[in-house]
Parts: sequence; C-alpha cells; structure tokens
Amino acid sequence: MDFFRSAQPSLLDRAWLMVRYPYDIVRNPLDAFLSIPALSFLIIPTFSSYSTSLNLLFFYLTWSTLILSNSPLKVEIFGTLAIRVLFYILPSVAFLTFDSAVPKIAAGIKEHGEDALPQGDGPDGRKGRCWKISLVSVLNVLLGIALQIGIEVLFTQLLHIRSALKITTSIPLPWSIAFDLVKGLLLRELLSYVFHRYALHNSSSPLTDYHVNWQHSVSTPYSMVANYDHPVAYVFHMFLPAYLPAMLFRFHLLTYHLYLALVSLEETFAYSGYNVLPSGLILGGIARRQERHLMNNGEGNFGCFGALDFALGTSLGQDIVEDVTEEMQEEIRKKRGKSQEKALPKKTSRGRKPRKLHAEDRDEHEDDDPPKRLSRGRRLKETRVGNDDVEEEEEAHQRNEEAESPKRRTGRPRRDRS
Repeated sequence: MDFFRSAQPSLLDRAWLMVRYPYDIVRNPLDAFLSIPALSFLIIPTFSSYSTSLNLLFFYLTWSTLILSNSPLKVEIFGTLAIRVLFYILPSVAFLTFDSAVPKIAAGIKEHGEDALPQGDGPDGRKGRCWKISLVSVLNVLLGIALQIGIEVLFTQLLHIRSALKITTSIPLPWSIAFDLVKGLLLRELLSYVFHRYALHNSSSPLTDYHVNWQHSVSTPYSMVANYDHPVAYVFHMFLPAYLPAMLFRFHLLTYHLYLALVSLEETFAYSGYNVLPSGLILGGIARRQERHLMNNGEGNFGCFGALDFALGTSLGQDIVEDVTEEMQEEIRKKRGKSQEKALPKKTSRGRKPRKLHAEDRDEHEDDDPPKRLSRGRRLKETRVGNDDVEEEEEAHQRNEEAESPKRRTGRPRRDRS
C-alpha cells in the first residue's frame, strides 16, 4: 500500500514552489483577463452594434469566467491594483511629466502659476523632491493594497468568516450600485472629516506632527501630493475613510472598483493644481478647498466635499453653497455668451472681398436679407409715400367697382329677336 501513497515534496520542491509562487499569482489573473471571454467583453461591445442585452451577456460571461478560474482574493487584489494604476498613478505621472516638460504652458493653466509647478522656484520646487514625493505616494498606495490583503486574509483564513467584500458570480443591479455609491461617499465624507480634524490636526494627537511635517510641507498641491504623507498618517487620512464604508456596507467587488475609481479620479484632479477641470461644479470646489487647506496650514476644510465644514463652521474662504452658486452663475454666463454668438451675423474673413453676385443671385439675396435700419426722417418719408400709394389703389378700386355696377344690375345684354 505504501507504493500507491503520494510522496511528500522534497525540500528542493518546496523551495521551487516558493520561488514560483509570485509568478503564478501574476500569471493566472492575466491569463483570465487575456482569455477569449475577457476579450469579448472588451472588444466586441466596442467595435460592434450589438444590443445592450448582448453586451451585458458578454460582461456576465467574462465576470463569471474570471471568478471561477481564479481565487476571489486574487481577483480583488489585482482589480484594486489595476484601478489605482489606471485612475491615479498613471494620470498623476502624466501630469507631473507635463509640468516638468513644458513648465511655461503648465504655469498658464495652474491656479497659482509658476509657484504651483513641481520644479518651480517656490519653496517646494527643489529639484528631485517632486520625484521623492511621487515615490512615497506610490508606496503609500501599495501600502493600502497590502492592508486590504491583510484584512481579507484575517477574515477568511484566520477568523474563518465571510470576506470583507462580496465576491460572487452574480452582478449587482444598477440602482443597488448607485445606492451603495451614495452611502459610501457620504460615510467617507464623515470619516474623512473626523479623522482629519481630530486625529491629524489636534494638538493632543501624536499623528499631528507626522501629518504636518510630511504633507503640509508642500504648500501648493500637485497630483502626487494627494497620497504623500507619513505611512501611519496616510492610513487615517486616505485609506480608512475610503475602505471602511466598503467594508461596513459589504460592497460587491464591482461596486467597490467603481467606487475606488471615483475616489482615485477625485484625488488626481483635486490635487492637480489646474484651474481647468473636467467638472467645475464638483471637482473645482473640491480642488479649491484642498488648496486652501494646504496653504493655510490645515486651519479648516477637513472634509472632501465641504458639507460638514459648512455645517460645523470650519470652511476656509467660500463654502460649498457659495461654490455651487458661483459655478451655476458661471455656467449661465457661458450659455448666454454662446447664444449671443450664435445670434450675431457671420462676418467675412479679414482681407477677403465679398463675392460678386449675378443678377438672379442678387435678387434672391435681396429677398432673403432682413430689413435695414433707416433714419427717422427717411422712415416718415417712406410711410408718406406708402400711404399715397394705398390711397391711389383704393380710388382705382372704387372706380372699377362703379364701372362694373351697371353691368351687375342689368346683367348680360339681350339679343334682338328680329
């Protein structure tokens, strides 16, 4: 019977498995993403005219294949890493490269001009420091993903309870996704305000010095500054307010990835320092509040959206109501300007003479042209001429009626019978 018993792996086999384990972790999810169902979800709905139902079917097949062919932990971690890379790290690196490559153009669209450049002449613009800030920011993002892995391993393998996030082959409905997003963003606003004000800007808190000496050493923000902080302060400032709502409400993994993409885009644009943003009504107000928070040494604006700052009186500069009112007025002015531009007649290009018209075209254009403005005297003269013409036409009409009236009374003349 010992012949059929499986042999135990040797020490060399175990060492080889340990060496190969990171490669297997990376290879298996990539194989699933590059499989035919995954390509069908990414390519077929884009380059075809299939209906929404078929696109949802492709998405369901892709998602089911991904979940069934990989462990839930791998799908969660690699999906989270992909979201952070696509929506925070790559755009932030692109903005940083743009600011460094063409500083004159970048200063023109920065809210604070050359002082907001990563390598400018300001106190934060020492050469090489922006790349150090970028490295610390990326390491903090990876720290957050490592903490997420630790929480999932603690729940599923040590405590033997369900995972922090819901990972199933089923797909959440659109209204449940929207409801979870609203709940998550509101709770994130509350947690961000509480942690930021009472743990990172409180004289009795040991984390205050870490946060002030790290993130508040940068007076004018750019995208990489969003996650630049002491690692312990980063956990309370960025990671916990973003991850705790998803864990408490137990988001579906797809909902969590969408929620994390929104948070990552907010961090990218709110700290970018640009005065041209995709959504001025939301991101513009968030960016201005973050700038005032950094430039005033953290005296206010502790929340993300500014709702709790407005309610508790810790707003710096304009509050959220004034920001919304100002943005709405600006949008109304832009729409009025566009409507007035459309109403104005088109002008000929400079230095080009208008084309001469033939007789037929001239008559058509004269019929289509709107009436010209005339002086008061000419208008009176034309009205007099017009009135005389009307009177002459009335007199001619009366003479014609008088001439035809005897014929109407007598009718047609009779023929003589003789």
